[in-house]
Amino acid sequence: MFIEGAENLSKNVKVVDALNVFPVPDGDTGTNMNLSITSGVKEVKQNIQDDASKVAGSFAKGLLMGARGNSGVILSQLFRGFSKQVEGKSQITAADLAQAFERGVETAYKAVMKPVEGTILTVAKDAAKHSLKVSKKHNDVIYVMEETLKEAKASLKRTPDLLPVLKEVGVVDSGGQGLVYIYEGFLAALKGEALPEAISSEYVSMDNLVKIEHHNAQSHMATEDIEFGFCTEVMVRIQEEKLITNPYDEQKFRQELSEIGDSLLVVSDEDLIKVHIHAEQPGEVLTKAQRYGELINIKIENMREQHTHLLDETKEAYGQKSKPDLTSKEKSEFGIVTVAMGEGIAKLFKGLGAGVVIEGGQTMNPSTEDIVNAIEEVHAEKVIILPNNGNIIMAAEQAAQVVGEKAMVVPSKTVPQGLAALLSFNPTQGLEVNAGMMKDALTTVKSGQVTFAVRDTNIDGIDIKKNDFMGIAEKKIVSSGVDVLEVTKDLLQQMLDEDSEIVTLIQGEDATTEQTEQLASFLEVEFPEVEVDVQLGNQPLYSYIISVE
Repeated sequence: MFIEGAENLSKNVKVVDALNVFPVPDGDTGTNMNLSITSGVKEVKQNIQDDASKVAGSFAKGLLMGARGNSGVILSQLFRGFSKQVEGKSQITAADLAQAFERGVETAYKAVMKPVEGTILTVAKDAAKHSLKVSKKHNDVIYVMEETLKEAKASLKRTPDLLPVLKEVGVVDSGGQGLVYIYEGFLAALKGEALPEAISSEYVSMDNLVKIEHHNAQSHMATEDIEFGFCTEVMVRIQEEKLITNPYDEQKFRQELSEIGDSLLVVSDEDLIKVHIHAEQPGEVLTKAQRYGELINIKIENMREQHTHLLDETKEAYGQKSKPDLTSKEKSEFGIVTVAMGEGIAKLFKGLGAGVVIEGGQTMNPSTEDIVNAIEEVHAEKVIILPNNGNIIMAAEQAAQVVGEKAMVVPSKTVPQGLAALLSFNPTQGLEVNAGMMKDALTTVKSGQVTFAVRDTNIDGIDIKKNDFMGIAEKKIVSSGVDVLEVTKDLLQQMLDEDSEIVTLIQGEDATTEQTEQLASFLEVEFPEVEVDVQLGNQPLYSYIISVE
């Protein structure tokens, strides 16, 4: 069941990712759920046993360590509760199955500080409630699973009625859709039937080519020999209007990219271009690809770190370890673990005292295991974790629980909040006192972001066109337009008031120095009493990240 459920979700990841209610390119719910459940299945395959309790326990453990983003963490909690319910049972009945679904829902709801109805939680709850009801009258596992899936689908259709933003944009909840795909796989496995075909499967051949190229490259190099460190994949949806000024020639494009990386693969048809390359500057690849159309399905992985993991797994299979030996090094009293996207932002955090900066952010959520590993790497008696993204907080809290009392999470939701918290850190104080002071610091800073829309929509009463820039103050879109400078100026004017003292502009990889200088001049004229600080963040997706103190 677990394997088939994961397989069905994997087939439909793009569908789940596409159900994104926010008009920025952060469609990662399916990706996060897929990465999470894949980790669970990997653990199951390594511990195949004819014992329901042990299989469920392995699945829950793998999910816990691989959980990414809120959707992945919630999924891990659903099956953590599931496994607890069947603990000690080598075989399970229809009633056991229904009770396990119910226990999973209870566990997941407890894990979420402020549960929101109309999400994966609602779909899981409604399905489990119906499952319990049916199991009291029918002791047939297949029938109970059929009814569970039936109610999950019905609940999914109701999600727009519970969550206004879903109805506003015209989609169902993405996490709920992901859970439905998993339950479809469960039922197919129980019935011994083939999985239903994926909705969007016409580009599988391209993906397979990418996987072949990727694994060949990985298996023929040592970590220290990796010249180009980032496995970069991107798909371009060709836009005819862009081809007028930038005619597309596959061979020339391939030759151009070959000059900035290796292990290159470019595949294209009339509508799409798929690129796979190992490069040292992923942003340069994306910039070159964007000349021909809209970027979709972006994936960037640190191959040096990934390859080290592969070597670790191989050596551990033979009873060896290749992780750094930290036992001979004395632990420091405090360590700070933080998450950042963009080398410039990572340097900012390290300059302020962060011991380990995990690469990640809006589209690359680190897993619980990634954070646990970072806690171990910082090698300190007491550890404070700064997630800097609302979608990473749950994974961070889960990691803190795994390592025990020595770690605490300061729930920073933005980079400016993380920086403000780090500035308030006092090494002479204890762990709890520091965590409290740093949490208080989160309220002293306003956060702004400038990014772009991937489709036409209307959010918060603002009409937004595809490829428009958007100014976001905290979580609310307050400006939009075709000119990044005008949008950013409008955002700044709405963020600043008479109490504002310091504005920090963190420049992204798609913004220019000239644009940033114009913004700094604008602030000096319009807000002469405010101190302006400019930092080069090189972050993807966001032209500017803005901090106002």
